[in-house]
Amino acid sequence: MAGPVAPRSADVARRLWIASAGIGMLRFVAQLFDRELLVSEARRQNPALGQDQIDAGVNGGILFGLLIAVAILLAYSRLANAMARGRNWARIALTVLGAASVAFGLFRLVAWASGAAASAGVEMRPVDLGVTVVTTVLEASAIVLMWRASAHFRTRVTVDSASPRT
Repeated sequence: MAGPVAPRSADVARRLWIASAGIGMLRFVAQLFDRELLVSEARRQNPALGQDQIDAGVNGGILFGLLIAVAILLAYSRLANAMARGRNWARIALTVLGAASVAFGLFRLVAWASGAAASAGVEMRPVDLGVTVVTTVLEASAIVLMWRASAHFRTRVTVDSASPRT
Protein backbone atom coordinates (compact mmCIF):
# COMPACT_ATOMS: atom_id res chain seq x y z
CA MET A 1 0.00 0.00 0.00
CA ALA A 2 1.38 3.36 -1.01
CA GLY A 3 1.65 6.33 1.31
CA PRO A 4 0.15 9.73 0.61
CA VAL A 5 0.57 10.93 -2.97
CA ALA A 6 2.01 14.33 -3.89
CA PRO A 7 -0.57 16.99 -4.72
CA ARG A 8 -1.32 17.48 -8.39
CA SER A 9 0.35 20.90 -8.51
CA ALA A 10 3.61 19.46 -7.11
CA ASP A 11 3.52 16.63 -9.64
CA VAL A 12 2.89 19.07 -12.51
CA ALA A 13 5.72 21.28 -11.23
CA ARG A 14 8.00 18.23 -11.22
CA ARG A 15 7.12 17.48 -14.83
CA LEU A 16 7.64 21.12 -15.83
CA TRP A 17 11.11 21.18 -14.25
CA ILE A 18 12.14 18.02 -16.07
CA ALA A 19 10.65 19.23 -19.37
CA SER A 20 12.42 22.57 -19.08
CA ALA A 21 15.76 20.89 -18.35
CA GLY A 22 15.24 18.50 -21.27
CA ILE A 23 14.41 21.29 -23.71
CA GLY A 24 17.37 23.34 -22.53
CA MET A 25 19.64 20.33 -22.91
CA LEU A 26 18.40 19.68 -26.45
CA ARG A 27 19.15 23.28 -27.43
CA PHE A 28 22.60 23.06 -25.87
CA VAL A 29 23.37 19.77 -27.64
CA ALA A 30 22.18 21.22 -30.97
CA GLN A 31 24.56 24.14 -30.46
CA LEU A 32 27.39 21.74 -29.64
CA PHE A 33 26.92 19.92 -32.93
CA ASP A 34 27.26 23.11 -34.98
CA ARG A 35 30.85 22.13 -35.61
CA GLU A 36 31.52 24.78 -38.26
CA LEU A 37 30.63 27.54 -35.83
CA LEU A 38 32.79 26.02 -33.08
CA VAL A 39 35.78 25.63 -35.41
CA SER A 40 35.46 29.17 -36.78
CA GLU A 41 35.19 30.57 -33.23
CA ALA A 42 38.24 28.58 -32.10
CA ARG A 43 40.16 29.78 -35.15
CA ARG A 44 39.13 33.39 -34.46
CA GLN A 45 40.26 33.19 -30.84
CA ASN A 46 43.54 31.38 -31.57
CA PRO A 47 44.70 32.08 -35.14
CA ALA A 48 48.15 30.58 -34.48
CA LEU A 49 46.78 27.06 -33.86
CA GLY A 50 46.91 24.40 -36.56
CA GLN A 51 43.84 22.55 -37.82
CA ASP A 52 44.69 19.42 -35.81
CA GLN A 53 44.90 21.43 -32.60
CA ILE A 54 41.63 23.20 -33.34
CA ASP A 55 39.88 19.89 -34.11
CA ALA A 56 41.20 18.35 -30.91
CA GLY A 57 40.05 21.35 -28.88
CA VAL A 58 36.60 21.33 -30.47
CA ASN A 59 36.22 17.57 -29.93
CA GLY A 60 37.22 17.93 -26.28
CA GLY A 61 34.84 20.85 -25.86
CA ILE A 62 31.96 18.87 -27.37
CA LEU A 63 32.61 15.88 -25.09
CA PHE A 64 32.89 18.09 -22.01
CA GLY A 65 29.71 19.95 -23.02
CA LEU A 66 27.79 16.69 -23.39
CA LEU A 67 28.92 15.54 -19.95
CA ILE A 68 27.85 18.85 -18.41
CA ALA A 69 24.47 18.71 -20.21
CA VAL A 70 23.76 15.20 -18.91
CA ALA A 71 24.84 16.16 -15.38
CA ILE A 72 22.53 19.20 -15.38
CA LEU A 73 19.59 17.15 -16.67
CA LEU A 74 20.17 14.52 -13.97
CA ALA A 75 20.52 17.16 -11.25
CA TYR A 76 17.28 18.89 -12.24
CA SER A 77 15.47 15.54 -12.44
CA ARG A 78 16.68 14.46 -9.02
CA LEU A 79 15.84 17.82 -7.47
CA ALA A 80 12.38 17.81 -9.06
CA ASN A 81 11.67 14.29 -7.83
CA ALA A 82 12.88 15.17 -4.33
CA MET A 83 10.68 18.28 -4.37
CA ALA A 84 7.65 16.23 -5.39
CA ARG A 85 8.34 13.82 -2.51
CA GLY A 86 8.10 16.72 -0.07
CA ARG A 87 11.72 17.68 0.48
CA ASN A 88 11.73 21.39 1.30
CA TRP A 89 15.46 21.80 0.61
CA ALA A 90 14.86 20.65 -2.99
CA ARG A 91 12.04 23.15 -3.38
CA ILE A 92 14.31 25.94 -2.17
CA ALA A 93 17.18 24.83 -4.44
CA LEU A 94 14.84 24.69 -7.45
CA THR A 95 13.49 28.12 -6.59
CA VAL A 96 16.98 29.62 -6.54
CA LEU A 97 18.04 27.89 -9.77
CA GLY A 98 14.74 28.64 -11.46
CA ALA A 99 14.70 32.30 -10.43
CA ALA A 100 18.21 32.73 -11.83
CA SER A 101 17.21 31.00 -15.05
CA VAL A 102 14.02 33.06 -15.42
CA ALA A 103 15.96 36.28 -14.76
CA PHE A 104 18.59 35.30 -17.34
CA GLY A 105 15.88 34.37 -19.87
CA LEU A 106 14.12 37.69 -19.36
CA PHE A 107 17.47 39.49 -19.70
CA ARG A 108 18.11 37.72 -23.02
CA LEU A 109 14.65 38.60 -24.31
CA VAL A 110 14.95 42.25 -23.28
CA ALA A 111 18.44 42.46 -24.82
CA TRP A 112 17.09 41.04 -28.08
CA ALA A 113 13.96 43.21 -28.13
CA SER A 114 15.85 46.40 -27.38
CA GLY A 115 18.55 45.68 -29.94
CA ALA A 116 21.29 45.68 -27.31
CA ALA A 117 22.28 42.12 -28.22
CA ALA A 118 22.68 42.98 -31.91
CA SER A 119 24.66 46.12 -31.16
CA ALA A 120 27.00 44.07 -28.95
CA GLY A 121 27.54 41.61 -31.80
CA VAL A 122 25.57 38.76 -30.23
CA GLU A 123 23.54 36.82 -32.77
CA MET A 124 20.28 35.42 -31.40
CA ARG A 125 18.63 32.91 -33.72
CA PRO A 126 14.85 32.48 -33.74
CA VAL A 127 15.17 28.93 -32.40
CA ASP A 128 17.22 30.17 -29.44
CA LEU A 129 14.67 32.88 -28.72
CA GLY A 130 11.83 30.37 -28.91
CA VAL A 131 13.57 27.97 -26.55
CA THR A 132 14.33 30.86 -24.19
CA VAL A 133 10.64 31.84 -24.11
CA VAL A 134 9.49 28.25 -23.58
CA THR A 135 11.97 27.42 -20.81
CA THR A 136 11.36 30.75 -19.05
CA VAL A 137 7.60 30.14 -19.03
CA LEU A 138 8.00 26.51 -17.93
CA GLU A 139 10.30 27.39 -15.05
CA ALA A 140 8.23 30.36 -13.87
CA SER A 141 5.14 28.13 -13.91
CA ALA A 142 6.96 25.38 -12.04
CA ILE A 143 8.05 27.81 -9.32
CA VAL A 144 4.48 29.03 -8.83
CA LEU A 145 3.01 25.52 -8.80
CA MET A 146 5.49 24.05 -6.36
CA TRP A 147 4.90 26.88 -3.90
CA ARG A 148 1.13 26.45 -4.24
CA ALA A 149 1.60 22.95 -2.88
CA SER A 150 3.35 24.18 0.23
CA ALA A 151 0.96 22.43 2.62
CA HIS A 152 2.08 19.02 1.43
CA PHE A 153 5.68 19.74 2.43
CA ARG A 154 4.79 19.06 6.06
CA THR A 155 4.88 15.33 5.33
CA ARG A 156 6.92 13.23 2.93
CA VAL A 157 4.94 11.66 0.11
CA THR A 158 5.43 9.36 -2.86
CA VAL A 159 5.79 10.85 -6.33
CA ASP A 160 3.71 8.19 -8.03
CA SER A 161 1.24 5.87 -6.34
CA ALA A 162 2.41 3.01 -8.56
CA SER A 163 5.96 3.20 -7.21
CA PRO A 164 5.98 3.76 -3.43
CA ARG A 165 9.09 5.31 -1.94
CA THR A 166 10.25 5.64 1.61
